[in-house]
Amino acid sequence: MVVDKNENVLFYFLNLYLEDVHMNLVETSQAVKSGDVSLGIELGSTRIKAVLVTHDFQTIASGSYVWENQFVDGVWTYPLEQVWTGIQASYTQMVAEVQSKYHSPLTKIGSIGVSAMMHGYLAFDQAGKQLVPFRTWRNNITGQAADELTALFSFNIPQRWSIAHLYQAILNDEPHVKDIDFITTLAGYVHWQLSGKRVLGVGDASGVFPIDEKTGTYSEAMLEAFNTQDAVKRYSWNTKDILPAVLPAGQQAGTLTNDGAKLLDASGNLQAGSVMAPPEGDAGTGMVGTNSVRKRTGNISVGTSAFSMVVLDQPLKAVHRDIDMVMTPTGAPVAMVHINNCSSDINAWANLFSEFAAKLGVDLKPDRLYETLFLQATHSDPDVGGLVNYSYLSGENITKMSAGRPLFVRTPKSNFTLANFMATQLYAAFAPLKIGMDILTNEENIKTDVMIAQGGLFKTPVIGQQILANALNTPITVMSTAGEGGPWGMAVLAIYALPGENEDSLEDFLDRKVFANPESMTLSPEPDGVKGYQQFIENYQAGLPVEGAAIDDIPERK
Repeated sequence: MVVDKNENVLFYFLNLYLEDVHMNLVETSQAVKSGDVSLGIELGSTRIKAVLVTHDFQTIASGSYVWENQFVDGVWTYPLEQVWTGIQASYTQMVAEVQSKYHSPLTKIGSIGVSAMMHGYLAFDQAGKQLVPFRTWRNNITGQAADELTALFSFNIPQRWSIAHLYQAILNDEPHVKDIDFITTLAGYVHWQLSGKRVLGVGDASGVFPIDEKTGTYSEAMLEAFNTQDAVKRYSWNTKDILPAVLPAGQQAGTLTNDGAKLLDASGNLQAGSVMAPPEGDAGTGMVGTNSVRKRTGNISVGTSAFSMVVLDQPLKAVHRDIDMVMTPTGAPVAMVHINNCSSDINAWANLFSEFAAKLGVDLKPDRLYETLFLQATHSDPDVGGLVNYSYLSGENITKMSAGRPLFVRTPKSNFTLANFMATQLYAAFAPLKIGMDILTNEENIKTDVMIAQGGLFKTPVIGQQILANALNTPITVMSTAGEGGPWGMAVLAIYALPGENEDSLEDFLDRKVFANPESMTLSPEPDGVKGYQQFIENYQAGLPVEGAAIDDIPERK
């Protein structure tokens, strides 16, 4: 057989590739054996995910568990039993992938970090017993408390913040309040069970109680103002004592205990002793996962809910009820626009189309289904044919809606096509975010050097990214990790907590080590798209009384 020169070159490069793959497998297997790996766990709104990375920030295995919040007795909640079912399922799936790929059992992990959806209310007594079901960020049941605390502090307190939930329980004379020994967030709860430490990262803590940027912990003046309220003085506990301690990124927040290792790994193979990073909220991991912790940077995370985060280089001029003041994982001030509803209505319509396809004998995989529907949106009219959609599965603070009534509206002359219908779903997903961001740009004149977006909605390239750029009239960058930023970002924070890794600031650590060669794509606003979205948002705002009437007049199904 005669082998020509081209074939020799091909074999040469193929051998190089195979040698490189073999070396990577050998090196990664050794890292697994020695415990030179870090684990990020994130409990999101619809999925719990565990991501294992090597100390060069490469993901080597992952596992996930799908869950959904429940509306029970007027409260959006998740049972804590399912928290551990989901974490253990995710961890077990991840370990199986490690064994399959690298033929090494996972017995040691260098560092671990836990993140979760921010805010909400988890209350426990002195024995560690949960006092009331978990009240998530999605609830709009603390309006009186949020209003009174905002006036008291001259600082915006959103309904979903932990202190708003606590104060509303006090105002409601709820019997459990007298027994409170500890309140925390979901990430803080999981971290507590794994490490025994009642702590929070400063980013997550900033959704519990306002943080003083100078001290890096809860505002003493606001704590004093809260404690001296007549309704609060009735109780024997001191507010400061029942809140988690606050830690910045890079500090160690305890170690994995023997009991914690058993909680995480039901097989019992995992050893205790892993360094624990300060637990963070999904906003903090979103900032890390998009390298958006430096001043004048910003990021947008989209999922069941959505939020934008702009790291400020100047204080806001006024208190805005639609702008939350939170913190980066290192304690820098961030202006946050949070919306309760984003992708859930899109998912509901996609499920309907999937059901219809199944009736025709067509088995559409989710990725193919979403890609097909999203690509159809590229053929829409710039103003989406005059269609309007309100994707409110729950209440929406930005538009002052107290409950959820998903609503699709068209006029007889609307151009009702599949393309316009799907584009309307995407337009609507970003609408409350657009309304909130306009406050920052138009009233506060806040500028950013870059806005980076992440979330599963961007797994289908270009479409959602372009609509978001048009909606906000600003360039939007999406990184290659857009669909999986959160748990990976928490794993990065876990590495940053290791001895010797936090000698640089978090900003420099991310720039120099993590994002030295980022893969990303930036799309700029399209003039026709910007004009079309503006027409849509004007119709959207004009129709808000219709949404309000639906909430008032259409009762929730029993």
